[in-house]
Amino acid sequence: MQLNGKVAVVTGGARGIGKAIANAFAERGATLALLDLNQADLDATRAEFEASGVKVSAHTLNVAKEDDVIRVLDAVVATHGRLDVLVNNAGIIKDAVLVKVKDGAVVSKMTLAQWQAVIDVNLTGVFLCGREAAERMIKSGQGGVIINISSISRAGNAGQSNYSAAKAGVAAMTTTWAKELARFGIRAGAIAPGFIKTDILSGMPPEMLEKMTAPVPLKRLGLAQEVAHTAVFIVENDFFTGRCIDVDGGLRL
Repeated sequence: MQLNGKVAVVTGGARGIGKAIANAFAERGATLALLDLNQADLDATRAEFEASGVKVSAHTLNVAKEDDVIRVLDAVVATHGRLDVLVNNAGIIKDAVLVKVKDGAVVSKMTLAQWQAVIDVNLTGVFLCGREAAERMIKSGQGGVIINISSISRAGNAGQSNYSAAKAGVAAMTTTWAKELARFGIRAGAIAPGFIKTDILSGMPPEMLEKMTAPVPLKRLGLAQEVAHTAVFIVENDFFTGRCIDVDGGLRL
């Protein structure tokens, strides 16, 4: 699929990796629908794209709420007339070890609230947006592409029971959707970033960043633009579906 003239929806599209993916799509002629929870970020990013001549709409959305997802994707189709690409990028972290022990005594545990919040956004949100996008793609009869952002943490990462479980589920759903939706001309792919240079990581002390990048063979953080390049590849390669691409500088957790 060529992006020129297509409509691409990006959740978490107002900043970071989502914004970089949206920008890469826009450079190739796509119309953008940016979905994000933060209204101020949405307004700023939409204005930035509009100033560059990009056709873009912005929609406030909590991906974990079914009614909101249905309403917003209906609005995207009403505004732009179609929906060709969905990037499920929105996500949160609430890290904690399963059980914290000090001097032989359990002093804390990952709470159910920490678990549920991450599962709701990072797994259920991907499910809801993917389901509703697929329905609209099927109705249009023009096929489409769904890209899910997983993580190398899907292999299991200490302190991230909730996040790892969600990202493993995202990768599994990608393979499932590829099998179920191929007959409708819809492909599904996933990207598993490693440590990517975002606002959060950029604000860390240098010694922490050095410790983080030490096990990475390429000895640096990835760039959001490098994840975006992978998203473009998935959209444009019509023989790619059902697989997850690691973009991690060679790091294996």
